[in-house]
Amino acid sequence: MSTPRIVEAEFIKSAQSIADSLPEDMSEVVFLGRSNVGKSSTLNSLTQRKNLAKSSATPGKTQLINFFETRYLYHEESYPVRFVDLPGFGYAKVSKSLKEVWQKNLVEFIQHRVSIRLFIHLRDARHPHAKIDDDVEHYIAEFIRPDQRYLTVFTKIDKLNQKERAKLKREFPGSITVSNLKKNGHDRVHHEILQTIFGVADENEKEGRAEA
Repeated sequence: MSTPRIVEAEFIKSAQSIADSLPEDMSEVVFLGRSNVGKSSTLNSLTQRKNLAKSSATPGKTQLINFFETRYLYHEESYPVRFVDLPGFGYAKVSKSLKEVWQKNLVEFIQHRVSIRLFIHLRDARHPHAKIDDDVEHYIAEFIRPDQRYLTVFTKIDKLNQKERAKLKREFPGSITVSNLKKNGHDRVHHEILQTIFGVADENEKEGRAEA
């Protein structure tokens, strides 16, 4: 069965705010999450590029909005998508003044960036009920547009046992779980991206429905 593949992925630029961001000329997928949730690892795994997104040894150090242009190939069709890596939130050691500017710039970007079609909120599977993640989810729900979608993706799923995984699935039925270590769950994320932006259906799902 054919699965979507990213055949091109390139870092384009970093921006401090919506004002110096790229033109809104391409559909965008925004990745957001806490500073130590594994955003860089997830982006690198999804694009199959080892060092596309640079992870910092110091959580909270990556304070810029980073833009990556990617191109999917699926059933011999080409689908261009822009990935946007937002600064990690919830890191206490960032100075107060920087935090205020940072939050203001991020708030402006996620609320007013017209080209955003999908918010992928990465959450740590070991801490599924972290208050800051719940707050972010509720906050985005207040202004998300009808043409936008919000998707919860749990990272570090390999750290959980079977019982914990089953509980997570029950509590977050619409979520996807990924392991960057074992390369699990990435195909589902790719399908969700293509379906949300281009309306491309997952062939496996269609077959499953036909059999049912």
